Amino acid sequence: MFNKILVAIDGSDMSNKAFETALNLAKENQSKLSLINVGKSLSIPQGMVIDSIDEVYDSMRKEGEELLNRGKWMAESQGIQADIHYVEGDPATQIIKLAKDGLFQLIVIGSRGLGPFKEMMLGSVSHRVSQLSHCPVLIIK
Repeated sequence: MFNKILVAIDGSDMSNKAFETALNLAKENQSKLSLINVGKSLSIPQGMVIDSIDEVYDSMRKEGEELLNRGKWMAESQGIQADIHYVEGDPATQIIKLAKDGLFQLIVIGSRGLGPFKEMMLGSVSHRVSQLSHCPVLIIK
């Protein structure tokens, strides 16, 4: 049914559940699985001193790539073809862009990532993805 599945992962409990669900769906449907992790743009308060913003972004990228590589290894160890995508920017926008450009047939995403306060302040990524996606979105609770 779904030949190409995209799963968004960020290391949260909900994204871990989404990843497990995506693995099961990919196995059942003999689908290709792609994992995406989005490094968020930072808002630095005026007057805050940071030695190097590049170090912050490098650290975020390293953590994201490690998470993606672990997920790829887990998928491939179960016989699932997988690839990884680390991108930076607005999570919902980047997930939707990759899904559309890559002609994905399903997006799997956790209902929450960073927590309810940040979700309330920024708007729900999963909600935005479900509203703007060209393909079905499976939101895992």
